Amino acid sequence: MVDKGMFENLSDRLTTIFQNLRRRGKLSEADVDASLREVRLALLEADVHYSVVKDFINRIRERAIGAEISKALNPAQQVIKIVHEELITTLGEPGKLNLAGVKPRLIVLVGLQGSGKTTASAKLGKLLRSQGERVMLVAADPYRPAAVKQLQTLGEKTGIPVAFEQGVKPPDLIKKAFDQAQKGGYTIVIADTAGRSQLDQELMDELAAVAKKSPIAETLLVVDAMIGQTALQVAEGFKKSVSISGLIFTKMDGDARGGAAISVRQVTGVPIKYLGTGEGIDALEVYDPARLASRILGMGDVIGLIEKAEAAFDADEAQQQARKMASGRFTLEDFANQLRQVRKMGPISQILEMLPGSMGQVAKAVDPKDAERQLKKTEAIINSMTVQEKRNPDILNASRRRRIARGSGLEVQDVNRLIKQYRDTQRMMKTIQSSGGKGLSRLFG
Repeated sequence: MVDKGMFENLSDRLTTIFQNLRRRGKLSEADVDASLREVRLALLEADVHYSVVKDFINRIRERAIGAEISKALNPAQQVIKIVHEELITTLGEPGKLNLAGVKPRLIVLVGLQGSGKTTASAKLGKLLRSQGERVMLVAADPYRPAAVKQLQTLGEKTGIPVAFEQGVKPPDLIKKAFDQAQKGGYTIVIADTAGRSQLDQELMDELAAVAKKSPIAETLLVVDAMIGQTALQVAEGFKKSVSISGLIFTKMDGDARGGAAISVRQVTGVPIKYLGTGEGIDALEVYDPARLASRILGMGDVIGLIEKAEAAFDADEAQQQARKMASGRFTLEDFANQLRQVRKMGPISQILEMLPGSMGQVAKAVDPKDAERQLKKTEAIINSMTVQEKRNPDILNASRRRRIARGSGLEVQDVNRLIKQYRDTQRMMKTIQSSGGKGLSRLFG
């Protein structure tokens, strides 16, 4: 069974609604109302708060039955454009971290137990360090020894120092770490605070004590996207006692319906600042409502895909590979290098979700687990070849193919299939080159 990513069911429903709209020429008020009823139902089923849905649909209807549609050359496309724009409005402006002012800047992460605070602390630290900041982490959850150990392990993995002292209360520990960071020239201190199974006064008093002892620049509430509309209650509960400046939604790669992420800004007024998109230490992205809206509406996320590629691919090597592919001269050695770089971009399921247009529709039919298995098979086959065979696949006769199959633990048919795919790709690239690239744009149509 294909894993369902965040918003996938909603995206599928909206895509079907828009396809039905496109089949019509002119749109009557009844057509618009019928489509909006379906959009409303899809959003409610996705766990979007009813008041947010009501406001969202009213704004779309007001624009969609007015002059904006009647004057449009393509009414259906215009409705989709309006939906996209209003969804961006609903998702809210992106909330940026407040990093200006005297250094170091103290960022405190709060939330309930199991929300993913500890991992989010390390992910945020790694992200900020990649932007040139000097980061220190603070293990300020002494009540759960596993949290301290987990943060220390993540600190070792990322090369970020972790401050902790046995027997020191969290407000004092954070103050000591902040003073140490100040003397050591650090620019960012991220404190992973204790969570509780539910909101309670003891937790709030401790967080208030942290604020009295140290100058907090940001208090970020970490919320598990899988808890649905309970996320709104959690955000409201923390907001009453603590000055929350932003949200980090974790587990956005899960199979939750995701409506809370759409609702939370409008209901609570607290901006989302980051989205946790996977288990990997790099799986944290800056919240961008325009990009998220495009993904929800099945338009893909080309910008996000480009950013992932830029982070994973060496620019010079990528240009060289592109020239080889365009000329049809790339070898299986080049193919293996490309696969390694694609793997660095993250799980296949996330990459498939970001593809736009018809490519995205095709991708939805692909089982990410099958795609991952196929990648591993391909790597195993190529790794079982000699350097000469990788560089000159023409020498791969029957006996060589049998040896490669044995070496990779696979069947000869698997080796033959890979060679055929390689040949087909070569032919396709030569055809594109000879046609001057005509028809390539249809892949993204």
